[in-house]
Amino acid sequence: MPAPTPALSLKITAPGELSLVRGATTYAIHPLWLRERCRDAATMDLKTQQRLSDPSDFDPAMKVVGVSEPSPGTFRVKFSDGHEAAFSAQDILEEAQLAPNDHDCPPLTLWDGSLTNLPRARWNAQASETERLAWLESFLTLGFVIFEGVPTSPGTVLKVGSMFGFTRETNFGALFDVRSTPNATDLAYTSVSLDPHTDNPYRTPVPGIQLLHCLANETTGGLSTLVDGFAVAQALREEEPEAFQVLASTPVRFKYIDGETELTASAPPIELDVTGALKSIHFSPRLDFVPLFPPAQLETYFGARRKFDHRLRAPQYEIRFLLQAGDLVMFDNCRLLHGRTGFDPREGLRHLQGAYIDIDGPRSLYRVLRRRRNQAATVRRSA
Repeated sequence: MPAPTPALSLKITAPGELSLVRGATTYAIHPLWLRERCRDAATMDLKTQQRLSDPSDFDPAMKVVGVSEPSPGTFRVKFSDGHEAAFSAQDILEEAQLAPNDHDCPPLTLWDGSLTNLPRARWNAQASETERLAWLESFLTLGFVIFEGVPTSPGTVLKVGSMFGFTRETNFGALFDVRSTPNATDLAYTSVSLDPHTDNPYRTPVPGIQLLHCLANETTGGLSTLVDGFAVAQALREEEPEAFQVLASTPVRFKYIDGETELTASAPPIELDVTGALKSIHFSPRLDFVPLFPPAQLETYFGARRKFDHRLRAPQYEIRFLLQAGDLVMFDNCRLLHGRTGFDPREGLRHLQGAYIDIDGPRSLYRVLRRRRNQAATVRRSA
């Protein structure tokens, strides 16, 4: 059994030195890092929480010339430019423990086809902050949430989306109708089955979150499908590292054309952030065009794409569920791939309305609601 990781603490280790300490490891916090985080009125506009000066103008040779702890957990620091400021140990330790790509949201839980306890919630247009926080925790953790009991009035999807963020309007409109129509300009508007894909990879930026609201479903087919693209990509990274690297480094051109629109953008099928962590999936076999690389390079790419695609379509990773009238699924279009089984439009009407919102909306709302909850808890403890 591995030994527990020692707790991180903040200590004065020299007259002009405030240090992070974890077990036998100690290092002094860089003076400029501290100076940039001063939160007094001379440094920061206290209402906007924005700096009043450019930190690149600070003296590069800035030093900490004095540190004291006037009360437990509060440190007073004096800098070589004459400025003094108070720092909360809790604030510094919380930031110190964030990973470089951690934006202060719940950690992801990767899932596969064995996921049976789907994140479902009863829709409430007047939901309390506690309810909304629970919804957001499910969404940010698993990448989706299914609301039940959403009124089936046309346009309701926009009202639901507005509770979490700002609508992202596209050439399809602020909302779009998903139903089988003659002369369809997209296969989504037919009755054929759709393999797992991400929406709009031909846009820059890609719409981050999609909402699909079922107004009517009178058919026996048309099951909705979801795949956790991050789970599949992570499995590929562990089992086929060379294929993973090819898909993370090959720019693929995605294109959409209709009578009034021609959109194109390039992105790797598996996009990583600067730390090498998974950032986004760009995958739509109906719309991807790899550039004309030399034959050997294309041979490698096609083999890697095949391995990824076959995993994406494997029952091992896919979940299926029926969206009934009044159900609405909201999912992360940068992480999850969605699709549907085919259906017979002669059986009856299958009508969904969709909309997009930007990916940062739910994350912002989560942080705000969590801050309010924590502030309320602090007030109750001090009462």
